Amino acid sequence: MASLALPPESLHERFEQQGYVILKHFLEREAIEAVKGEMGHLVDREAEKLLASGKIRDPLKGEPFETRLARLYESCPGETPRRYRENLHLKGMFGILFHPRLLDVVETFLGPEIRLYPNYTVRPKLPNDPGTQVLWHQDGGYTEGAVEQLRMINIWTPLVPARVENGCMQFIPGTHRMGPVPHVKKTHYLEIAEEHLKPRLNLAVDIEADPGDIVLFHNLLFHYGRPNVSRMVRWSVDWRYQDASQSTLRKARGHLARSRSQPEQVVRDAEHWASLSFQ
Repeated sequence: MASLALPPESLHERFEQQGYVILKHFLEREAIEAVKGEMGHLVDREAEKLLASGKIRDPLKGEPFETRLARLYESCPGETPRRYRENLHLKGMFGILFHPRLLDVVETFLGPEIRLYPNYTVRPKLPNDPGTQVLWHQDGGYTEGAVEQLRMINIWTPLVPARVENGCMQFIPGTHRMGPVPHVKKTHYLEIAEEHLKPRLNLAVDIEADPGDIVLFHNLLFHYGRPNVSRMVRWSVDWRYQDASQSTLRKARGHLARSRSQPEQVVRDAEHWASLSFQ
């Protein structure tokens, strides 16, 4: 089991300065493999649908995890799934979403009342798919209301090695300190207004990471998803923890990950998580 590479005070200092911290080799292999196994089952369902509709003849069961989804949709690329969210109440997801050492870290930022925010997603970033190329944005740009008041930590982890070629993220360090900036609507995503983005693009850094690494970042940090120009699917998971004493500013309420005031409401284990639904 890996330990923290930074003591809490250094972790907080770096997060405050840069807007992000990378915890290398943080998640156990078993936790990552459990998530990949669940995604493999979801891809099996995709294959079954394509077979039933006559769009494929071979479910490609022997194809590697890193390429199978892309291969299945070669003949109908416009129909590829770009995210999984509502269907993530699966036993294998519990180990990372409610990882005890990760919650220990998050508690040093948010305190003992921690909500899994209702925005947890597995993203298969397919090769050469413009619909999965995320534009420069702040996550807070997607939340209506007083986003600067939301006490939240964003979490991201790859299920396959994330590199420049397969569309790793980019961050512009320190931009979280600017507060919320204007965004403009584009075809698939919002994008930070040019006058705020262009002067800072030369400061962007690539966030390459391996399975087991955890990236913590501020919900107002400028970030971007590079295009995937490889032949593999860049699978990743992103989720958020919030101070549970606050409103989500959404209709969905999320799920308690830790609570001293309502311990009976906390998600207990993998079976409990699988019995719940997105809400």
